Amino acid sequence: MKNDNPLNSSLFFWSTAREYLHHYLPDVRKTSANTVTAYRNSLNQYINYLEQQKKYLRKNISFADFSRNNLKEYMDWMLNDKLLAPKTCNLRITAIHSMLEYASNECNELMTSYLSACSIKCLKTSNGPIEFFEAAQMKALLSAPDTTKVTERRNQMMLILMYDLAARVSELLHLKVSNLHLKSEIPYVTVFGKGRKYRNIPIMGKTQQHLERYLREFHSLQIVDSYLFYAVTHGESHCLSTDTMEAMLKRYVKSWIWQ
Repeated sequence: MKNDNPLNSSLFFWSTAREYLHHYLPDVRKTSANTVTAYRNSLNQYINYLEQQKKYLRKNISFADFSRNNLKEYMDWMLNDKLLAPKTCNLRITAIHSMLEYASNECNELMTSYLSACSIKCLKTSNGPIEFFEAAQMKALLSAPDTTKVTERRNQMMLILMYDLAARVSELLHLKVSNLHLKSEIPYVTVFGKGRKYRNIPIMGKTQQHLERYLREFHSLQIVDSYLFYAVTHGESHCLSTDTMEAMLKRYVKSWIWQ
C-alpha cells in the first residue's frame, strides 16, 4: 500500500471508488443501474490499461495514477491502438472525470488532480445517418434461428419482440412475465427504461400470438416475477446477459451474410 497521502494511497482510492459506485451513484444521484454498470466498466477498463500497458500493480493503484499525462496517453491508446469509436472514448473519460469530481469533493487535496484531469477533453463527434434494415434483411434476421431447438425458439422470440418494441437490449432482457398485458383490449408491454421510467408500448397482433405460444412453452407455471427470457444454470434460471445477446446477434448476422 502506498503512503497515507490521499493522492498516493491505494487504500483511499479503492475505498473511494467503491463508495462512488455502490452508494453515491445509485443512492444519492439515483443513477440507473445501466449507467452505474457503464461507469464501472469504464473505470475498470482504465485500471486494466494501467495494469497491462503501464505495468502498474493493480493493488497499488491510487489517484496519482489518474494524472493528466496518463489520461492523455490512455486517450491516444484507445483511439490509435484499439481503434475505439470516439463515443466509447468519451464515455470512459467522462466516467473518470465523474469519479475524480466526487473524490475531490470528499477530499480537497485531490482538487488539483481533478482539475488537471479535466484538461483532457472529450472528443468532438458528429451524428451520422441513421442506418436500418430493409424489409428483406429484417425478415432474414428473424428467420435465422433454427426453431427445431428450444433455445433457438427463445432467441427468435427475443428478436421479434425487440423489433416490435424498438427496445434497448438491457430493457428487453429485464422484462418479466408481469410486464406483458396480452389480455388488454390493445395488448401492450410495460418497459422499465432509461431515466428509471416506465413506458407502455402496444404490440402487433402477430407479436401477441408469438408471445402466447412462447409463454405456453417457456412459462407454463405463469410465475409473474420470473424473467421473460432466461437461461438455466445448475438448475437455476437467471436473466440473460447483454454479452449473450450480442453474441447471438453476431452469429445470426454472420450466418445470414454467408448464405
